[in-house]
Amino acid sequence: MKTEETTLDKIRTRPRFKMFTHLTKEEYAENLKKYLKEHKDEFSGNINKEVATICVETDYETYWKPRLSLRIEIEDEKTAIRGVFGPSSAVWTFFMFLYFAFSILWMVFISMYYVEKQINSQEFPWALTASFVMVFCIALTYAAARFGQYKGKEEMLKLRRFAEESTLQFEKLD
Repeated sequence: MKTEETTLDKIRTRPRFKMFTHLTKEEYAENLKKYLKEHKDEFSGNINKEVATICVETDYETYWKPRLSLRIEIEDEKTAIRGVFGPSSAVWTFFMFLYFAFSILWMVFISMYYVEKQINSQEFPWALTASFVMVFCIALTYAAARFGQYKGKEEMLKLRRFAEESTLQFEKLD
């Protein structure tokens, strides 16, 4: 098995990796199901021959309870497994909405400030301050995501171990 990871993957909001195996998509999906069944006290999830979503069983729910999404694809005659760590889709959508809203508001406020300066108007003296507030809100959203990653680091490591062991265990058997 070969794993690819870049420096960019370590700083993303949703870290990712890519593994290659000689197993077919169907064999890999079946092996994942077997591994999940053997470790059902530690992991839970849904698996089919295209995608798998795995999460760590815990006694608590946090906003950044990580999940591992595995996408199984054929690439250069090999099976490629693309893994993406992230929170639930509801949390991920909420964070993307915040980024989008704050970014649009920043563009509106900075445009208002720029146009005001170009036409020598004094109608929106608060526009520059508001644009800085939006930049702060974007940074705060990013900090909240990074804090969540930090809190879920142990579970992310377990999920990474799941991805590697579930592949390696069955590659050795073949």
